[in-house]
Amino acid sequence: MTYPLRKSFLAASVSLAALFSAQSLAAQEAVFVIGTAEVGAPTYNPIKATMLNTATALLFDRMVSQAADLSYHPWLAESWEEAADGMSWTFKLKQGITFHNGEPFTADTVKAWIELFKTTEGENAYMAEAIASVEVVDPTTVKFVMSRPEPNLLYNLSSTFMSVIEPKSFAALGDNFGVTEVYGTGPYKLESFAVGQETVLVRNEDYKWGPAVAANAGPAKVERLTFREIPEDSTAFLELKTGGVDFLLSVPADLMGEVQKEANLAVLTMAGQDVWYMPINVTKAPFDDIRVREAAAKAINQDEILASVFGGVGAVADTFLISALPESKVSDGARIKFDPDRSNALLDEAGWAMGEGGVRMKDGQPLKVTLWTQSDSIFRRLTEVVQAQLKAVGIEAEITTFDSSMIRDQYKTGEQQLAVRSYNWDNADIVDWFFGGDRLGYPNVSMFNDPKAEELRTAAMTGAKNMEERIANFTAYHDYVLTQFPMAPIYQPVQAMAYNADRISLPATINAPSFGTAAFMDLEVKE
Repeated sequence: MTYPLRKSFLAASVSLAALFSAQSLAAQEAVFVIGTAEVGAPTYNPIKATMLNTATALLFDRMVSQAADLSYHPWLAESWEEAADGMSWTFKLKQGITFHNGEPFTADTVKAWIELFKTTEGENAYMAEAIASVEVVDPTTVKFVMSRPEPNLLYNLSSTFMSVIEPKSFAALGDNFGVTEVYGTGPYKLESFAVGQETVLVRNEDYKWGPAVAANAGPAKVERLTFREIPEDSTAFLELKTGGVDFLLSVPADLMGEVQKEANLAVLTMAGQDVWYMPINVTKAPFDDIRVREAAAKAINQDEILASVFGGVGAVADTFLISALPESKVSDGARIKFDPDRSNALLDEAGWAMGEGGVRMKDGQPLKVTLWTQSDSIFRRLTEVVQAQLKAVGIEAEITTFDSSMIRDQYKTGEQQLAVRSYNWDNADIVDWFFGGDRLGYPNVSMFNDPKAEELRTAAMTGAKNMEERIANFTAYHDYVLTQFPMAPIYQPVQAMAYNADRISLPATINAPSFGTAAFMDLEVKE
């Protein structure tokens, strides 16, 4: 008579224990949605990649960390000293650090990593180009001997593109490094990676050397992180609203109001590092005529876009760089601003007369161009407004939409005329990246290759002995590029994120320029 009761009690106990276990497990996990600009990153190989997503910062550490005020602080390097003439840097390394595969992090590791970075075929070698050699002083000290002064070295060493990889596995795995296996010293290890779908990371239990800008040195507080790739912002928001995900790493301004309507959702904003812009292919008619490029650029009404598309959140852009950078302080004449009278006059001068239906004509041909964009809703909406603004001066733009993860491959064809896109970066070398004559197609979507610009580019990238000179050189380079109209600046957003406040607890202060390692180290999942 008692057996069924005992069995029932035991079953109830097991079920209750399983429930508590499941709740405990769930409390140690969090699901994030990667920003649409990062969708489709094909690898976590920082040496070869032209695009990396947020999860990269958790797999790898950097030599140096950067605070919210853009100052530099220790990470894998506990201290450093630059020679007075800028021709050498000496770094003292932290001890007791190991890679995910058990290999120790030492001065020999740094030497091998820098040599791989400089010699491996890829777009990022320029970041270490000024390092002539690396000398191992002792197991915890390295000296970078420079071929020239590099005032931007600490920024480069704080970038995810200069994440410290484990050299032996990098050599052994070849192109599979960053895809099937990844070995860094970061607070998380790679469990799985499906390109364009999701990445799953598990906590590095041995981690205790977090960046100085994080309150928690390690291990991280959350055991398991899933990063989903959802190219459509409205779909991502619905997933957050219904509990399918915990955190959106990017929220467009047009969805901010919807997020704020939900009692359990919260918004986090940080200073923006993005610029949205319209690249103009200078090699494709009619934009091989600088007058037509300038007309198209000055047809863009940035103030109207800020108000109507982005709800007044953020700021207008009138240069290619975020306004926080000193190199954005170009001459007033170089700033690209809405000027429809100038646009119309230039098109008249170029022989494009207004025709029927408000479309300009020349030699019997209408002024019809293609306007490329990506598939997520905010880009489509912005592109439709840009289309209408171009039509207002007589340029008929036909919109072509590509999947967000595929559009970069389309740019490589060089067939685009106009496009609407964005970038995320907080250093002036982005001008070199998107307008350098040796990067045509992608990332140089504008196909811009100008002799004077190349001279100014060389001075900006390699001609400065100190930061003051670098700023002056980059300002001159940036200024000239703007006067050639290979793009039209549009908008500077804030970094806006949304999360389930019932599930996620954020630190009171995130002392970093973006939501990266420091934020993840201090983030908690509520019980």
